[in-house]
Amino acid sequence: MIHIGLLLFPDVQQLDIIGPHEMLTGLPGVQTHMVWKDLSPVRASTGLAMLPDTSFDSCPPLDVLVVPGGIGINPLLTDPDVVVWLRKTANSGIKYVTSVCTGSLLLASAGLLRGRRATSHWRFRDILVEGGAVPVKERIVTDREGKYVVMSGGGVTAGIDFALALAAELVGDDAAMGKQLYLEYAPAPPFDSGDPDTAPKRIVEAAIKATEANVVARTEGVRAGVAMTAKLEAEGK
Repeated sequence: MIHIGLLLFPDVQQLDIIGPHEMLTGLPGVQTHMVWKDLSPVRASTGLAMLPDTSFDSCPPLDVLVVPGGIGINPLLTDPDVVVWLRKTANSGIKYVTSVCTGSLLLASAGLLRGRRATSHWRFRDILVEGGAVPVKERIVTDREGKYVVMSGGGVTAGIDFALALAAELVGDDAAMGKQLYLEYAPAPPFDSGDPDTAPKRIVEAAIKATEANVVARTEGVRAGVAMTAKLEAEGK
């Protein structure tokens, strides 16, 4: 059985976790777990309430770790309980350490992406360098040069493509394609504005302005998280 743990936390970006959960759950030989500090209900940033099914203390050994993003990432960057659990999980012999959207910032903050190629939401991708990662402008990035495979997806909806690629790695192309067909995943959006390179200039400028403060906050947060992680490492954590 392949055990996949998806980190669930307050103010998670709903689609970051629901997209991969939907794509990965039910695959042959796969069991998914929604993991948080405890079993209390968690509300996503858009208001949807979700229930963890296991806690940090009771989570079974994982083969795959999936860290989604969202505004709730910000306080986790300097949360020692979360960072220690992530580091413990990543150093347990796990096969894949993965992320969706800004979940990669948390992995970088925890020292788990040093020297590794990764991606994130386009507005926050460059912050990855603060944690020693190598930002890559791609929708899905896979880095196999380390003790675990790092796989990361870009912003929000990229999590669906990421999970489909991960499914193919775990259970084979046919099972992944079967799940894609079952979900009728054949996106054909009415606008070509899902990437800053193709979106109208006015839309890109508005998005940049709306996220300026969060870029600053997350940059500072990752720096603080890296400093905290260094102290934890010195303590053997």
